[in-house]
Amino acid sequence: MKLEAIDYQSPNAAEEFVTSLRETGFGVLKNHPIRKELVSSIYDNWQSFYNSADKENYRYNVGTQDGYFPPDVSETAKGHSKKDIKEYFHYYPWGQCPKEHKDELAQYYSEANTLAEELLKWVEQYTPTDIAQHYSQSLSSMIENSDQTLLRVLHYPPLKGDEELGAIRAGAHEDINLLTILPSANEPGLQVKAKDGSWMDVPCDFGTLIVNIGDMLQEASAGYFPSTSHRVINPEGADKTKSRISLPLFLHPKPEVVLSKRHTAGSYLHERLVELGVI
Repeated sequence: MKLEAIDYQSPNAAEEFVTSLRETGFGVLKNHPIRKELVSSIYDNWQSFYNSADKENYRYNVGTQDGYFPPDVSETAKGHSKKDIKEYFHYYPWGQCPKEHKDELAQYYSEANTLAEELLKWVEQYTPTDIAQHYSQSLSSMIENSDQTLLRVLHYPPLKGDEELGAIRAGAHEDINLLTILPSANEPGLQVKAKDGSWMDVPCDFGTLIVNIGDMLQEASAGYFPSTSHRVINPEGADKTKSRISLPLFLHPKPEVVLSKRHTAGSYLHERLVELGVI
């Protein structure tokens, strides 16, 4: 099985995209409206940020979860014992951000959110009636005026050979949110777990956009839309010396949104952050 890129401009794009989400948990889009030039510039500028000591001036706030998270407080994927080999910065429009990077991130955040809202409406459109009855409200209204949607600037540093045995860049995990919007990273490594348990490489052609289902959409749809396991594997050979920058946007509902009889978005997020060891 192989993940095929769907042409965003195609008249059948919405249906094909939702079918891919349903069957694999992922959808890959090409010819989408997010500009390559903007993504490329962010990758370059944030590589410089991670190479500098200035990043320590933006240490994360525990209560609000914005700012810079160094490798020693990196996430431990649920069910794993080793921390991921990564560092990252959490950007919210209301949160801290280096002044020289804020305008560019704000622009990307706006463009990616606009596209994400459209993709969420595609999911609504092609949700079967008997499944849609589980939604406490329309999916698109769940994110209206939400200040919880998170843009994460991820940096996977070059491997030095002294990494903890068994640690990888990102252990197999599922995302917490409704949908994750991810432009192809500047280096390969992302894999998705197929239904037969095998791991598939996700296309990393620059300019493609990768979208995956998070746990909140799985919860809201009573499991109809699966939150699929994915991971970032360590590079081999000469590629070990290369950094990898990734730019996922995690689409989050307002905290009070009811996902199911068990959870609101707020209670679900808190439970998962505790499991990840970041609060």
